[in-house]
Amino acid sequence: MIGRLRGNLLDKQPPWLVVDVAGVGYELEASMTTLVALPGIGESVSLFTHLTVREDAHLLYGFAREQERALFRALIKVNGIGPKLALAILSGMDESAFIRCVMDDDIKSLTRLPGVGKKTAERLIIEMRDRFPHWEQPAGMATAGSGGAETPRRQDPLVDAEAALVSLGYKPTEAAKMLSGLDEGLSTEAMIKAALTRRLAG
Repeated sequence: MIGRLRGNLLDKQPPWLVVDVAGVGYELEASMTTLVALPGIGESVSLFTHLTVREDAHLLYGFAREQERALFRALIKVNGIGPKLALAILSGMDESAFIRCVMDDDIKSLTRLPGVGKKTAERLIIEMRDRFPHWEQPAGMATAGSGGAETPRRQDPLVDAEAALVSLGYKPTEAAKMLSGLDEGLSTEAMIKAALTRRLAG
């Protein structure tokens, strides 16, 4: 099991990133919450990881905080919640917001997330409520680190942001609407986070 990686950030193509560890490039999938927390391309990064082994692939997921990984692991134990949907949930809200939704029976906020219908939201509330004491961590945990500005991207950040939202489960027209009117000077990760925040507030 690969539990943690420390190396240089080679690339960010939301929701994917590549970390160079002693000459080996590890490709990981991450939530938008983690991607926003990452430093710039070429800088040092440390990520908590979760490895999923399938017959056709070994999939590695990266997390800026150990608490986020713990929530991911708790989510994929819920019936009907796979890694892709778990990352979509973590992209749409951080751990604290998710806890509040569950403890307040806030089905409405959960159903704003892509792939989460009313029945799934109800199941999340029922199954997750009793799991928090087993993984919840105090504030101030180690993160992926902070860094300087990201190296300019070859592609349009708006195009990348729309593609990332579609990969999370939003329809292309819905993703375009979520991104409409945002500052075009924002990075891809910032656009995605702003769009998700707008969606949840809507």
